Amino acid sequence: MKPVGPIPAGYEAIDGELAIGGKRASEWVAEAGRTPLFVYSRAHLDARVAELRAALPRRVGLNYAVKANPHLAVIGHMAPLVDGFDIASAGELGLCVAVGIDPKRISFAGPGKRDDELEAAIAAGVTLNCESEGEGLRALAIGQRLGIAPKIAVRVNPSFEMKGSGMKMGGGAKQFGVDADRVPVLARRLIAEGAEWRGLHIFTGSQTLSADAIIEAQGNVLTLAAELTDAIGHGLPKLNMGGGLGIPYFPGDTPVDLPKVGAALAERVANLPQALADTELCIELGRYLVGEAGVYLTRIIDRKVSHGVTYLVTDGGLHHQLAASGNFGTVVRRNYPSAIASHYEAEPTEEVNIVGCLCTPLDRFADNAAMPHAEVGDVVAVFCAGAYGATASPSAFLGHGPATEMLV
Repeated sequence: MKPVGPIPAGYEAIDGELAIGGKRASEWVAEAGRTPLFVYSRAHLDARVAELRAALPRRVGLNYAVKANPHLAVIGHMAPLVDGFDIASAGELGLCVAVGIDPKRISFAGPGKRDDELEAAIAAGVTLNCESEGEGLRALAIGQRLGIAPKIAVRVNPSFEMKGSGMKMGGGAKQFGVDADRVPVLARRLIAEGAEWRGLHIFTGSQTLSADAIIEAQGNVLTLAAELTDAIGHGLPKLNMGGGLGIPYFPGDTPVDLPKVGAALAERVANLPQALADTELCIELGRYLVGEAGVYLTRIIDRKVSHGVTYLVTDGGLHHQLAASGNFGTVVRRNYPSAIASHYEAEPTEEVNIVGCLCTPLDRFADNAAMPHAEVGDVVAVFCAGAYGATASPSAFLGHGPATEMLV
Protein backbone atom coordinates (compact mmCIF):
# COMPACT_ATOMS: atom_id res chain seq x y z
CA MET A 1 0.00 0.00 0.00
CA LYS A 2 1.27 3.46 -0.92
CA PRO A 3 0.26 6.57 1.04
CA VAL A 4 -1.09 9.64 -0.71
CA GLY A 5 0.32 13.10 -0.26
CA PRO A 6 -0.89 15.45 2.47
CA ILE A 7 -4.20 17.18 1.78
CA PRO A 8 -3.77 20.96 2.20
CA ALA A 9 -5.30 22.62 5.24
CA GLY A 10 -8.62 24.38 4.90
CA TYR A 11 -10.70 21.70 3.20
CA GLU A 12 -13.64 20.38 5.20
CA ALA A 13 -16.78 18.31 4.69
CA ILE A 14 -20.49 19.00 4.44
CA ASP A 15 -22.67 15.97 5.07
CA GLY A 16 -19.61 13.76 4.71
CA GLU A 17 -18.69 15.15 1.30
CA LEU A 18 -15.72 17.33 0.38
CA ALA A 19 -16.60 21.02 0.55
CA ILE A 20 -14.87 23.82 -1.38
CA GLY A 21 -15.82 27.43 -0.89
CA GLY A 22 -18.78 26.52 1.30
CA LYS A 23 -20.40 24.09 -1.17
CA ARG A 24 -20.14 20.35 -1.66
CA ALA A 25 -18.07 19.07 -4.55
CA SER A 26 -21.20 17.60 -6.15
CA GLU A 27 -22.84 21.03 -6.14
CA TRP A 28 -19.91 22.54 -8.06
CA VAL A 29 -20.05 19.64 -10.52
CA ALA A 30 -23.77 20.25 -11.00
CA GLU A 31 -23.17 23.96 -11.54
CA ALA A 32 -20.45 23.25 -14.09
CA GLY A 33 -22.66 20.67 -15.78
CA ARG A 34 -19.83 18.18 -16.22
CA THR A 35 -16.61 16.68 -15.04
CA PRO A 36 -13.63 16.90 -15.11
CA LEU A 37 -13.52 20.22 -13.35
CA PHE A 38 -10.90 22.44 -11.73
CA VAL A 39 -12.23 24.37 -8.74
CA TYR A 40 -10.12 27.24 -7.39
CA SER A 41 -10.87 28.59 -3.91
CA ARG A 42 -10.89 32.34 -3.32
CA ALA A 43 -10.63 31.73 0.42
CA HIS A 44 -7.41 29.77 -0.01
CA LEU A 45 -5.91 32.47 -2.26
CA ASP A 46 -6.80 35.19 0.23
CA ALA A 47 -5.43 33.22 3.17
CA ARG A 48 -2.12 32.46 1.49
CA VAL A 49 -1.50 36.10 0.56
CA ALA A 50 -2.41 37.17 4.11
CA GLU A 51 0.07 34.65 5.54
CA LEU A 52 2.82 36.00 3.30
CA ARG A 53 2.05 39.63 4.12
CA ALA A 54 2.19 38.82 7.83
CA ALA A 55 5.51 36.97 7.54
CA LEU A 56 7.45 39.13 5.08
CA PRO A 57 8.99 42.51 5.86
CA ARG A 58 6.82 45.36 4.61
CA ARG A 59 9.51 46.56 2.25
CA VAL A 60 9.38 43.32 0.25
CA GLY A 61 6.67 43.32 -2.41
CA LEU A 62 4.83 40.30 -3.70
CA ASN A 63 4.58 39.39 -7.39
CA TYR A 64 2.37 36.71 -8.91
CA ALA A 65 3.95 34.47 -11.57
CA VAL A 66 1.07 34.14 -14.01
CA LYS A 67 2.40 30.92 -15.57
CA ALA A 68 1.37 29.01 -12.44
CA ASN A 69 -2.30 29.60 -13.18
CA PRO A 70 -3.34 31.99 -15.98
CA HIS A 71 -7.10 31.47 -15.57
CA LEU A 72 -8.62 34.90 -16.13
CA ALA A 73 -10.71 34.82 -12.96
CA VAL A 74 -7.66 33.87 -10.89
CA ILE A 75 -5.57 36.70 -12.39
CA GLY A 76 -8.40 39.13 -11.74
CA HIS A 77 -8.76 37.96 -8.15
CA MET A 78 -5.03 38.32 -7.53
CA ALA A 79 -4.89 41.85 -8.99
CA PRO A 80 -5.71 43.74 -5.76
CA LEU A 81 -3.86 41.25 -3.56
CA VAL A 82 -0.35 41.43 -5.02
CA ASP A 83 2.01 44.18 -6.06
CA GLY A 84 3.08 42.96 -9.48
CA PHE A 85 2.73 40.29 -12.12
CA ASP A 86 5.45 38.27 -13.83
CA ILE A 87 4.64 36.92 -17.28
CA ALA A 88 6.43 34.64 -19.72
CA SER A 89 4.73 35.36 -23.07
CA ALA A 90 2.75 37.92 -25.02
CA GLY A 91 -0.22 35.64 -24.50
CA GLU A 92 0.04 36.10 -20.74
CA LEU A 93 0.44 39.85 -21.29
CA GLY A 94 -2.84 39.81 -23.17
CA LEU A 95 -4.57 38.01 -20.30
CA CYS A 96 -3.32 40.55 -17.77
CA VAL A 97 -4.40 43.48 -19.92
CA ALA A 98 -7.79 41.83 -20.46
CA VAL A 99 -8.54 41.95 -16.74
CA GLY A 100 -7.37 45.55 -16.44
CA ILE A 101 -3.90 45.21 -14.92
CA ASP A 102 -1.70 48.24 -15.48
CA PRO A 103 1.28 47.18 -17.65
CA LYS A 104 3.53 49.16 -15.30
CA ARG A 105 2.92 46.38 -12.77
CA ILE A 106 4.10 43.68 -15.19
CA SER A 107 7.54 42.23 -15.89
CA PHE A 108 8.30 39.83 -18.73
CA ALA A 109 10.86 37.02 -18.40
CA GLY A 110 11.69 34.07 -20.62
CA PRO A 111 14.72 33.02 -22.69
CA GLY A 112 13.06 33.06 -26.10
CA LYS A 113 11.10 36.28 -26.52
CA ARG A 114 10.15 36.87 -30.17
CA ASP A 115 10.47 40.32 -31.72
CA ASP A 116 6.70 40.71 -31.86
CA GLU A 117 6.53 39.91 -28.13
CA LEU A 118 9.26 42.41 -27.34
CA GLU A 119 7.43 45.04 -29.39
CA ALA A 120 4.12 44.40 -27.63
CA ALA A 121 5.78 44.63 -24.22
CA ILE A 122 7.74 47.79 -25.04
CA ALA A 123 4.69 49.48 -26.54
CA ALA A 124 2.64 48.64 -23.45
CA GLY A 125 5.28 49.83 -20.97
CA VAL A 126 6.07 46.42 -19.51
CA THR A 127 9.49 45.81 -17.93
CA LEU A 128 11.57 43.32 -19.90
CA ASN A 129 13.72 40.96 -17.85
CA CYS A 130 16.48 40.68 -20.43
CA GLU A 131 17.88 37.16 -20.76
CA SER A 132 20.88 37.78 -23.07
CA GLU A 133 22.98 40.41 -24.77
CA GLY A 134 21.24 39.62 -28.06
CA GLU A 135 17.81 40.13 -26.57
CA GLY A 136 18.90 43.44 -25.06
CA LEU A 137 20.13 44.73 -28.42
CA ARG A 138 16.93 43.63 -30.14
CA ALA A 139 14.89 45.46 -27.50
CA LEU A 140 16.93 48.63 -28.00
CA ALA A 141 16.43 48.48 -31.77
CA ILE A 142 12.68 47.92 -31.42
CA GLY A 143 12.42 50.74 -28.91
CA GLN A 144 14.28 53.10 -31.28
CA ARG A 145 11.93 52.18 -34.11
CA LEU A 146 8.88 52.79 -31.88
CA GLY A 147 10.30 55.95 -30.37
CA ILE A 148 9.94 54.45 -26.89
CA ALA A 149 12.69 53.92 -24.35
CA PRO A 150 12.29 50.24 -23.40
CA LYS A 151 12.07 49.43 -19.70
CA ILE A 152 14.76 46.81 -19.14
CA ALA A 153 15.98 44.81 -16.17
CA VAL A 154 18.66 42.17 -16.57
CA ARG A 155 17.97 38.63 -15.50
CA VAL A 156 21.08 37.27 -13.82
CA ASN A 157 22.36 33.70 -13.99
CA PRO A 158 24.18 33.53 -10.64
CA SER A 159 27.04 31.19 -9.86
CA PHE A 160 25.01 29.67 -6.99
CA GLU A 161 21.78 27.70 -6.98
CA MET A 162 18.97 27.09 -4.51
CA LYS A 163 19.70 23.88 -2.62
CA GLY A 164 16.95 21.28 -2.69
CA SER A 165 15.17 23.06 -5.52
CA GLY A 166 12.81 21.00 -7.67
CA MET A 167 13.83 23.03 -10.72
CA LYS A 168 17.19 24.79 -10.61
CA MET A 169 17.12 28.12 -12.45
CA GLY A 170 20.61 29.36 -11.62
CA GLY A 171 24.18 28.16 -11.24
CA GLY A 172 26.38 26.85 -14.04
CA ALA A 173 25.40 26.86 -17.70
CA LYS A 174 21.73 27.79 -18.08
CA GLN A 175 19.41 29.03 -20.82
CA PHE A 176 18.09 31.52 -18.29
CA GLY A 177 19.62 34.94 -17.74
CA VAL A 178 23.01 36.51 -18.30
CA ASP A 179 26.02 35.06 -16.50
CA ALA A 180 26.73 37.28 -13.51
CA ASP A 181 30.22 38.29 -14.64
CA ARG A 182 28.81 39.69 -17.91
CA VAL A 183 25.93 41.64 -16.36
CA PRO A 184 27.74 44.94 -15.59
CA VAL A 185 28.94 45.45 -19.17
CA LEU A 186 25.49 44.71 -20.60
CA ALA A 187 23.68 46.90 -18.07
CA ARG A 188 25.98 49.86 -18.71
CA ARG A 189 25.45 49.51 -22.46
CA LEU A 190 21.66 49.32 -22.12
CA ILE A 191 21.67 52.46 -19.99
CA ALA A 192 24.06 54.30 -22.30
CA GLU A 193 21.93 53.53 -25.34
CA GLY A 194 18.73 54.90 -23.86
CA ALA A 195 16.95 52.09 -22.05
CA GLU A 196 15.03 52.94 -18.89
CA TRP A 197 17.02 50.98 -16.31
CA ARG A 198 14.72 48.86 -14.15
CA GLY A 199 17.17 46.70 -12.20
CA LEU A 200 17.91 43.00 -11.74
CA HIS A 201 15.99 39.74 -11.69
CA ILE A 202 17.74 36.87 -9.89
CA PHE A 203 15.77 33.61 -9.83
CA THR A 204 17.67 30.63 -8.42
CA GLY A 205 15.11 27.82 -8.22
CA SER A 206 11.60 26.67 -7.42
CA GLN A 207 9.63 24.18 -5.32
CA THR A 208 11.87 24.20 -2.23
CA LEU A 209 10.48 23.12 1.14
CA SER A 210 13.63 23.86 3.17
CA ALA A 211 13.49 27.21 4.97
CA ASP A 212 17.25 27.13 5.44
CA ALA A 213 17.84 26.69 1.69
CA ILE A 214 15.51 29.59 0.89
CA ILE A 215 17.15 31.81 3.51
CA GLU A 216 20.61 31.03 2.16
CA ALA A 217 19.55 31.71 -1.42
CA GLN A 218 17.89 35.02 -0.53
CA GLY A 219 21.01 36.12 1.32
CA ASN A 220 23.18 35.22 -1.66
CA VAL A 221 20.84 37.10 -4.01
CA LEU A 222 21.04 40.29 -1.94
CA THR A 223 24.82 40.07 -1.72
CA LEU A 224 25.18 39.51 -5.46
CA ALA A 225 22.75 42.32 -6.29
CA ALA A 226 24.78 44.77 -4.21
CA GLU A 227 28.04 43.67 -5.88
CA LEU A 228 26.56 44.00 -9.36
CA THR A 229 25.09 47.41 -8.57
CA ASP A 230 28.49 48.69 -7.49
CA ALA A 231 30.06 47.24 -10.65
CA ILE A 232 27.38 48.77 -12.91
CA GLY A 233 27.84 52.19 -11.35
CA HIS A 234 24.16 53.12 -11.38
CA GLY A 235 21.55 52.86 -8.66
CA LEU A 236 19.34 49.77 -8.64
CA PRO A 237 15.66 50.75 -9.04
CA LYS A 238 14.28 47.27 -8.36
CA LEU A 239 15.43 43.79 -7.41
CA ASN A 240 13.22 40.79 -8.18
CA MET A 241 14.64 38.18 -5.80
CA GLY A 242 12.78 35.27 -7.40
CA GLY A 243 10.76 32.82 -5.38
CA GLY A 244 11.41 29.18 -4.65
CA LEU A 245 8.86 28.49 -1.91
CA GLY A 246 7.30 25.08 -2.52
CA ILE A 247 4.19 23.26 -1.38
CA PRO A 248 3.88 19.69 -0.04
CA TYR A 249 2.82 17.23 -2.73
CA PHE A 250 4.03 13.84 -1.55
CA PRO A 251 4.00 11.63 1.56
CA GLY A 252 6.56 12.95 4.03
CA ASP A 253 6.60 16.48 2.62
CA THR A 254 6.19 19.25 5.19
CA PRO A 255 5.29 22.90 4.56
CA VAL A 256 7.91 25.63 4.36
CA ASP A 257 8.52 27.32 7.71
CA LEU A 258 7.29 30.68 6.44
CA PRO A 259 7.78 32.63 9.69
CA LYS A 260 11.43 31.49 9.78
CA VAL A 261 11.96 32.63 6.19
CA GLY A 262 10.25 35.95 6.88
CA ALA A 263 12.23 36.63 10.05
CA ALA A 264 15.56 35.95 8.34
CA LEU A 265 14.63 38.14 5.38
CA ALA A 266 13.53 40.94 7.70
CA GLU A 267 16.93 40.84 9.39
CA ARG A 268 18.74 41.01 6.05
CA VAL A 269 16.52 43.83 4.79
CA ALA A 270 17.17 45.82 7.98
CA ASN A 271 20.90 45.60 7.29
CA LEU A 272 21.15 46.08 3.54
CA PRO A 273 24.38 47.37 1.99
CA GLN A 274 24.37 50.99 0.85
CA ALA A 275 24.04 49.94 -2.81
CA LEU A 276 20.52 48.64 -2.08
CA ALA A 277 19.43 51.37 0.30
CA ASP A 278 16.82 52.77 -2.09
CA THR A 279 16.04 49.62 -4.08
CA GLU A 280 12.49 48.35 -4.41
CA LEU A 281 12.50 44.67 -3.40
CA CYS A 282 10.06 41.93 -4.36
CA ILE A 283 9.75 38.18 -4.44
CA GLU A 284 8.05 36.27 -7.25
CA LEU A 285 5.73 33.39 -6.38
CA GLY A 286 3.36 31.26 -8.43
CA ARG A 287 2.83 27.73 -7.16
CA TYR A 288 3.07 28.85 -3.53
CA LEU A 289 0.25 31.35 -4.02
CA VAL A 290 -2.22 29.24 -5.99
CA GLY A 291 -1.21 25.57 -5.88
CA GLU A 292 -3.10 24.52 -2.76
CA ALA A 293 -6.15 26.59 -3.75
CA GLY A 294 -7.09 24.23 -6.58
CA VAL A 295 -8.89 20.88 -6.61
CA TYR A 296 -9.38 18.73 -9.69
CA LEU A 297 -12.69 16.85 -9.61
CA THR A 298 -13.17 13.83 -11.85
CA ARG A 299 -15.99 11.27 -11.87
CA ILE A 300 -15.57 7.49 -11.63
CA ILE A 301 -16.98 5.96 -14.80
CA ASP A 302 -15.89 2.37 -14.26
CA ARG A 303 -14.84 0.06 -11.45
CA LYS A 304 -12.95 -3.02 -12.53
CA VAL A 305 -10.75 -5.78 -11.12
CA SER A 306 -7.72 -7.18 -12.91
CA HIS A 307 -5.71 -10.01 -11.34
CA GLY A 308 -7.11 -9.08 -7.96
CA VAL A 309 -6.28 -5.36 -8.32
CA THR A 310 -9.15 -2.85 -8.18
CA TYR A 311 -9.10 0.04 -10.63
CA LEU A 312 -11.25 3.13 -10.35
CA VAL A 313 -11.38 4.56 -13.87
CA THR A 314 -12.20 8.26 -14.08
CA ASP A 315 -13.24 10.61 -16.87
CA GLY A 316 -10.15 12.74 -16.20
CA GLY A 317 -6.48 12.10 -16.72
CA LEU A 318 -2.98 13.35 -17.36
CA HIS A 319 -4.26 15.51 -20.21
CA HIS A 320 -5.54 17.83 -17.45
CA GLN A 321 -3.31 16.97 -14.49
CA LEU A 322 0.02 15.88 -15.92
CA ALA A 323 1.93 16.51 -12.71
CA ALA A 324 -0.37 14.34 -10.60
CA SER A 325 0.25 11.45 -12.98
CA GLY A 326 3.98 11.68 -12.28
CA ASN A 327 4.89 12.81 -15.78
CA PHE A 328 5.94 16.39 -15.10
CA GLY A 329 9.55 16.05 -14.03
CA THR A 330 9.07 13.49 -11.26
CA VAL A 331 11.84 10.87 -11.24
CA VAL A 332 10.07 8.39 -8.96
CA ARG A 333 6.28 8.37 -9.19
CA ARG A 334 4.55 9.11 -5.88
CA ASN A 335 0.91 9.70 -5.08
CA TYR A 336 -0.41 13.24 -5.05
CA PRO A 337 -2.91 14.23 -2.35
CA SER A 338 -6.21 12.67 -3.40
CA ALA A 339 -9.48 11.48 -1.90
CA ILE A 340 -12.93 10.19 -2.73
CA ALA A 341 -14.78 13.50 -2.59
CA SER A 342 -18.17 11.81 -2.33
CA HIS A 343 -17.09 10.02 0.88
CA TYR A 344 -14.57 12.50 2.19
CA GLU A 345 -14.98 11.66 5.87
CA ALA A 346 -15.24 7.89 5.44
CA GLU A 347 -12.45 5.63 6.62
CA PRO A 348 -10.40 3.69 4.05
CA THR A 349 -11.73 0.18 3.42
CA GLU A 350 -9.86 -0.95 0.30
CA GLU A 351 -6.71 -0.58 -1.74
CA VAL A 352 -7.25 0.83 -5.23
CA ASN A 353 -5.53 2.27 -8.26
CA ILE A 354 -7.15 5.49 -9.49
CA VAL A 355 -6.54 5.94 -13.21
CA GLY A 356 -7.65 8.21 -16.03
CA CYS A 357 -9.46 7.59 -19.29
CA LEU A 358 -6.51 7.76 -21.69
CA CYS A 359 -5.04 4.85 -23.66
CA THR A 360 -1.68 4.88 -21.90
CA PRO A 361 -0.40 3.19 -18.71
CA LEU A 362 1.08 6.57 -17.73
CA ASP A 363 -2.41 7.87 -17.00
CA ARG A 364 -2.76 7.24 -13.27
CA PHE A 365 -3.54 9.37 -10.23
CA ALA A 366 -2.98 6.96 -7.34
CA ASP A 367 -1.24 3.60 -7.04
CA ASN A 368 -2.21 1.08 -4.35
CA ALA A 369 -3.89 3.81 -2.31
CA ALA A 370 -6.10 3.22 0.72
CA MET A 371 -9.53 4.71 -0.01
CA PRO A 372 -13.12 4.34 1.20
CA HIS A 373 -15.24 2.14 -1.06
CA ALA A 374 -16.29 4.02 -4.19
CA GLU A 375 -18.60 3.16 -7.06
CA VAL A 376 -19.38 4.46 -10.53
CA GLY A 377 -20.71 8.01 -10.22
CA ASP A 378 -18.63 8.95 -7.20
CA VAL A 379 -16.23 11.87 -7.55
CA VAL A 380 -12.47 11.75 -6.99
CA ALA A 381 -10.63 14.87 -5.79
CA VAL A 382 -6.99 15.49 -6.68
CA PHE A 383 -5.58 18.30 -4.54
CA CYS A 384 -2.72 20.77 -5.13
CA ALA A 385 -4.26 21.35 -8.56
CA GLY A 386 -4.18 25.14 -8.55
CA ALA A 387 -0.76 25.42 -10.20
CA TYR A 388 0.57 23.85 -13.38
CA GLY A 389 -2.59 21.89 -14.01
CA ALA A 390 -4.92 22.91 -16.82
CA THR A 391 -2.38 24.84 -18.89
CA ALA A 392 0.68 22.72 -18.12
CA SER A 393 -0.96 19.52 -19.34
CA PRO A 394 -1.50 18.17 -22.89
CA SER A 395 -5.22 18.92 -23.10
CA ALA A 396 -5.38 18.01 -26.81
CA PHE A 397 -3.95 14.53 -26.22
CA LEU A 398 -6.35 11.87 -27.57
CA GLY A 399 -9.00 14.48 -28.27
CA HIS A 400 -10.80 14.53 -24.93
CA GLY A 401 -10.59 18.30 -24.67
CA PRO A 402 -9.97 20.67 -21.76
CA ALA A 403 -11.53 20.59 -18.33
CA THR A 404 -13.86 23.27 -17.00
CA GLU A 405 -12.32 25.82 -14.61
CA MET A 406 -14.16 27.71 -11.88
CA LEU A 407 -13.11 30.28 -9.25
CA VAL A 408 -15.42 29.88 -6.25
